[in-house]
Amino acid sequence: MSLALAARIARRDLRGGLRGFWVLLVCLALGVAAIAAVGSVRAAIQAGLTEQGAALLGGDAEVSLTYRFADEAERDWLEDRAATVSEIVDFRSMAVVGQDGAAERALTQVKGVDAAWPLVGQVVLDPPMPLAEALGPTPQGLPGGVMAPLLADRLGLALGDVFRLGVQDFVLTARLQVEPDAGAAGFGFGPRTLVLRSALEDSQLLGAGTLFDSRYRLMLAQGADPDALRDDWRGAFPDSGARWRDSRRGAPGIDNFVDRIGAFLVLVGLTGLAVGGVGVSAAVRAHLARKTQVIAVLKTLGASGRTIFQVYLLQVGAVTLMGVALGLVLGALVPLALAPLLSARLPVPAVFAPYPGPLAEAALYGILTAAIFTLWPLARTRQIRAATLFRDAGGIGAGWPQARFLAVIGLAAALLVGSAAWFSGLWALTLGVAGGVILAFGVLVAAAGLVRRAARAGGRSRLMRGRPVLRLALSAIGGPRDEALSVILSLGLGLTVLAAVGQVSSNLNQAIRTELPDRAPTYFFLDIQPDQLDGFLTRLRDDPLVDDVATAPMLRGIITGLKDRPAREVAPDHWVLRGDRGITYAASPPPGTRITQGEWWPEDYAGPPLASFSDEIATEIGLQIGDTITVNILGRDITATIANLREVDFSDAGIGFVMALDPGAMQGAPHTHIATVHADPAAEAPILRDLGSRYPNVTAVPVREVIDRAAEALSGIAAATAWAAGATLLTGFVVLIGAAAAGERARVHEAAVLKTLGASRARILASFALRSALLGAAAGGVALLGGGLAGWAVSVLVMEVPFRFDLVSALMIVVGGVLATLLAGLGFAWRPLAARPARVLRAQD
Repeated sequence: MSLALAARIARRDLRGGLRGFWVLLVCLALGVAAIAAVGSVRAAIQAGLTEQGAALLGGDAEVSLTYRFADEAERDWLEDRAATVSEIVDFRSMAVVGQDGAAERALTQVKGVDAAWPLVGQVVLDPPMPLAEALGPTPQGLPGGVMAPLLADRLGLALGDVFRLGVQDFVLTARLQVEPDAGAAGFGFGPRTLVLRSALEDSQLLGAGTLFDSRYRLMLAQGADPDALRDDWRGAFPDSGARWRDSRRGAPGIDNFVDRIGAFLVLVGLTGLAVGGVGVSAAVRAHLARKTQVIAVLKTLGASGRTIFQVYLLQVGAVTLMGVALGLVLGALVPLALAPLLSARLPVPAVFAPYPGPLAEAALYGILTAAIFTLWPLARTRQIRAATLFRDAGGIGAGWPQARFLAVIGLAAALLVGSAAWFSGLWALTLGVAGGVILAFGVLVAAAGLVRRAARAGGRSRLMRGRPVLRLALSAIGGPRDEALSVILSLGLGLTVLAAVGQVSSNLNQAIRTELPDRAPTYFFLDIQPDQLDGFLTRLRDDPLVDDVATAPMLRGIITGLKDRPAREVAPDHWVLRGDRGITYAASPPPGTRITQGEWWPEDYAGPPLASFSDEIATEIGLQIGDTITVNILGRDITATIANLREVDFSDAGIGFVMALDPGAMQGAPHTHIATVHADPAAEAPILRDLGSRYPNVTAVPVREVIDRAAEALSGIAAATAWAAGATLLTGFVVLIGAAAAGERARVHEAAVLKTLGASRARILASFALRSALLGAAAGGVALLGGGLAGWAVSVLVMEVPFRFDLVSALMIVVGGVLATLLAGLGFAWRPLAARPARVLRAQD
């Protein structure tokens, strides 16, 4: 009965419109729209990857081998079970143009294909021609090849020019415009070169131990089960070391990347929703304050505290649903409206459509956020007597809600955090973000209290004599109203997120520009044959401009077992188990090795296989001294016992291996060597020229180019994060405007009193402006502290780069805070200035 009565009263009360609820509507709509839009784009990309899985993979399924091609038995098995099989080989090499001292070299990712490729999709060449014609014999008697335009331009190649891979010459017949299965390749070290697999036989690039991947693309019969086929392969060839993929996840690397980045951006969006929650709470408090007389009358007429609570809970609930619905419409429509632009910019296919999952997730976040921030002021209405309401027209009172309401608020907060962690799959990051937001709220509330106390003390100071404008501003900030709390909470949290992003981005770019070149090698050389190593080292060690050379033997293998169990059962999601890993062997610890547990094996050790493993990764996947680890190398399983754990540092881009074995464990396995070279810039070109001419099979990776490519990718992530932080800041600005609008009535009365006492309009306006500027500066200052600490934590503890406070970014944050509050404050200052004192003061009686 009381709920029906409350619904009738709530409906009648809302007939006057949604005046005062616009801040709640806008804050919820913005927060929900941001999360829904990010989720919709992520769902569109995942749908595109699923729909185009076969095209991205290049077939219905793929079997991939490292260091070798399928043997006769394996090839027969594939051809018996697939309608069509296409063999390709993928590796990195140097594309060379010219001879000797005049030669130009550039790193390229080479793909050797057969006549059946591509099984799915079409290759687009410029000029248009059949692929068989482009890769077949040319009038010069050489095989043809096609290149990505970037690589051809870098080498100055025109159509008909000759280039070299290893010791094999090719003729550039076309430029590669579209490679249908490019998404399956993952991260490449250079632009693509496409040639026939058979044309590489005499290139000396596919010898024993050289690093290449052979991939067998399969078109399956209608209704074939990829899982059953994979299990059948593993039963027939348990030691093959093959990796399986099928079209259901044609580009798993891209899929995982999009999923993780999307989840991270949703978490940033939740921070914006938390900022909006401040506005939601302020809007509810302001609405209840305006309804003071109504509540007093209802209580005088016998309405219970429960009925009053239900009336305004229903009102706020209705407006919340409207805000969430508006946010869902925006979050669904904006990606659809931007679909042509996004499709052109995205490197993967996307199917844009309304997706219920992301919309439902955003709606859940919006409703839970509204519950967290509205229940507190709503619950306090139950504790207030009618007489208190008649005497206190300025608000709904103070104090803590009843314990049951606090429990509901806590449950809603736990559901919000738990849902975010569940949907994102990033439990640690979600809990960290939640803890950071709670800590930020606490710090900002404390900062607002300190600002009010300092302003109150400053306004009473003798130093304010003769400075009426400043004194008025300080007295207003230190007064009984909650203006300082609203401004510092809403603007401070948004600026804190933006400041943290700015500091992390600045320090990452600084590390890339200045620190890494000092530590990182000039070149990373791959595929050095054992009989080439002595001559290779002699050339470098005789060069006075070469500072340091380090080498190590290398093979690649797949970790298949841990602790005598399948590796995927022990650590199913760890990155070290995805794909193959570089593995070395050594009789004694390499220079600079720091062993943290156990001991290295003797130099003449000849017993069962022993392994040295990264201590950090061992801790992550639960390995200890004495545990076993099985690695498949060239189709052979080697099970070794962990003899020691050691520190492995990849931050200097030097030689680092997660796993090293004793020499006896690798005896007879074909392998090559890798090398890092630190040299003066003047020596770079001669080194590349001399070693490239003498050892054409050796691949030189310019570390600077790889770092630049990584920096470009990180810059894109930073830009996306900055946009998400900008949405948080926009929400904070809306809350600011709402706070300014809510305080307009009080400012009208304040201006009337000041005018009566002889203050000019200019002085009153200056006081209002100075008050806003001081609050903005305070919010910016708090954001600098919080953003600086967050930036330090991410830079030093997560990214492990030195931290340097970016003063320019910091000043922009403070200036932005001042301008935001100044604009919001001045926007609602003109009506108070125009009000006539007599009319305002008479209305107070």
